[in-house]
Amino acid sequence: MRVLRGFLVIMAFFIFGIGSLILSFVFLPIGCIFLKNNKKREFFCRIIHKLWKFFTGFLIFIRIINIKVENFKNVKGKIIVATHPSLIDIVILIGLFENSLCLAKKELLNNIFLKNIIKNVYIPNNIDIDTFKEECVSALKDGYNIIIFPTGTRTTDIKNVSLHKGPALLQIASGADILPVKIECDYPFLQKNKPIYDAGKKVINYTIEVKPEIKQEQFFETSEIKLRKVISERIKFDFTT
Repeated sequence: MRVLRGFLVIMAFFIFGIGSLILSFVFLPIGCIFLKNNKKREFFCRIIHKLWKFFTGFLIFIRIINIKVENFKNVKGKIIVATHPSLIDIVILIGLFENSLCLAKKELLNNIFLKNIIKNVYIPNNIDIDTFKEECVSALKDGYNIIIFPTGTRTTDIKNVSLHKGPALLQIASGADILPVKIECDYPFLQKNKPIYDAGKKVINYTIEVKPEIKQEQFFETSEIKLRKVISERIKFDFTT
């Protein structure tokens, strides 16, 4: 059973890679030709949302994973902060939440499968802080969600990891609400330093728990440094409870 599941996972990601290539080098360039600038991101987000939702549905269909979502609601213009236990967390989240962008590591721009996708629906994290805030605030005001993994890397040890201050910084700059999302899985599937084909012997259960929104007006600190600290502490509390 373990060998069969490993083969199915490799097959699924092979299909994902081929689909990403077709999307990157066929559909996205065609969209760039026929769509106006203000419609491109909306179109690309909608396409990728549907395709990644299909991919997670395919993983469920072949019984690699199961996903249980608690307290889900479709939102717009929110800063979605999430725990990051496995490689496919962003695929699951973009498949769940429509009109969502994500911060991307600059290394992903060198990935042949994802390069064009990254350019259109991700915000690079290697730009200067003022440009970063300007791009993110503009996207939030246009109704896009921005997905951030404040741990910065895949980990299940939330209690002993320092969270990046990016979500707090962005909330202060934009006034948008933060929506914490706690992702857990009962097997170390696609976790850091784990082989892609290690899918265990049975269906892997993901639990996606959407926590109450964090609003900036909940806090009374006047100093931006203190405000960043209490917002980050609140996010960590939601991740660990």
